[in-house]
Amino acid sequence: MISRVSPTTKRALAGGLLALAALVVLVLGTGASGGGGGYRVRAIFDSASFVVPGEDVKVAGVKVGTIESLDVTPDNKAAIVLRIDDPAFQDFKQDAHCTIRLQSLIGEKFVACDPTVPKGADTPPAPPLRQIQHGDGKGDYLLPVTNTSSPVDIDLLGNIMRLPERQRFAIIINELGVGLAGNGQELNVVIRRADPALYQFDQVLAILAAQNRTLANLATESDAALAPVAAQSQSISDFIDKAGATAAATAARGDAMEQSFAKLPEFLQQLDPTVKKLGEFAAAGTPVMTDLRAAAPSINTVFEQLGPFSQAALPTFRTLGNLADTGRAALPAAEPVIRDIHAFAQEAKPFAAVLAQALTNLQGQRGIQNLLTVILETTGTANGFDSVGHFLRTFLTVPVNCLPYATAQSDPTCAATFHQARASAASTTTSPPAGALASSTGTTGNGSASLVDTPAAAPSASPVATSGGVGAPASGAPTSSGLLGYLLGGSGTR
Repeated sequence: MISRVSPTTKRALAGGLLALAALVVLVLGTGASGGGGGYRVRAIFDSASFVVPGEDVKVAGVKVGTIESLDVTPDNKAAIVLRIDDPAFQDFKQDAHCTIRLQSLIGEKFVACDPTVPKGADTPPAPPLRQIQHGDGKGDYLLPVTNTSSPVDIDLLGNIMRLPERQRFAIIINELGVGLAGNGQELNVVIRRADPALYQFDQVLAILAAQNRTLANLATESDAALAPVAAQSQSISDFIDKAGATAAATAARGDAMEQSFAKLPEFLQQLDPTVKKLGEFAAAGTPVMTDLRAAAPSINTVFEQLGPFSQAALPTFRTLGNLADTGRAALPAAEPVIRDIHAFAQEAKPFAAVLAQALTNLQGQRGIQNLLTVILETTGTANGFDSVGHFLRTFLTVPVNCLPYATAQSDPTCAATFHQARASAASTTTSPPAGALASSTGTTGNGSASLVDTPAAAPSASPVATSGGVGAPASGAPTSSGLLGYLLGGSGTR
């Protein structure tokens, strides 16, 4: 029977495996012991304040290693173990020099080193550092305190100017002679190794000694350069006084500035995406700027011509101003008229709506076109022409029984003649019945009456002055419904 493992046992095994993995990573990361391989320099400093393990070791601004550990020597000096990881710098000479410098504005520090002092081609190199054979730092290379320096931070110098530190510092200076009266030799050593001003001052003096001829030329030619400065001596003095007041105010707010510097890395991390987007925007805007640069001459021309245009436009704007003054008086006077127009527009709304509907219907039924067609055909019906020329159709009616509309002569006593040839050119202003129109009236292909009559002699007994008269409508024929239907585009026949 297979036994089941309880969940508690599983969690215990998983925790043990994780602890074992962490231990392996820790051992591998630290080299399994503090005395692992690598090049280590044990540098002795007078002070190593604010220096912590893990900070950088740099040569000419390039990281070559890290600070491995810190210790205190029996003579109360600071011993910093520098692990040099770059093989190109694992050979410090006895003239090497290291100093502690500020890494960032939030107080981090690093160690800057010069593995050796550059020498001429004919000068032999300095011997390597001595390796410690026993005691603290066994196996490390010793860099003595004479080859190191610990500069005083600028914020500490600023703090000296605050009260009561300034008064206490004055007391220390006043009592310094009494305290060091019997320690002249030790004081001489301290002054010679004073960090970092005197050490650097010795180097400056050596450089100046090598450049004495240049300094002589500088002293000769400096009068011309210092003359303008001497003329501004009062301004320089005021600047120094204000700089002192600024430094004192800065030192008084050192804690607030330190908090601001502590927040700076987080601010820079949040600023990084914005800076990237700005970079992308700049890259995308480069073609636009290129085109804008190409268009710059034209834009300059426009701006150059804008001045004369503005001058020419000044009379127009003055006229507009005068017009505005006139309109300011005219608009109040026109207010009653505008109110009357508004009232009329409100009252005319129903009529306008009916009129709009009527015009829309008239346009949809082609009423205007049909009216023009009636006028054209009526004119052509009343005015004909033959081989002789134009003539006006007239018809004189007499009191006979031939007034009803007919398409053929049925009464011998009627003098009117409606022959087929004449009837083809005749047209009536009234709408005959559909059957009569189909049987008597000849039309053209488009449905309109012909405007040309064939010549024919009038009967001698006819009382008609000209041929082709228009008969009167019959009593039973519609007198107006056909015409209105025609004008409005209805379905009535012509």
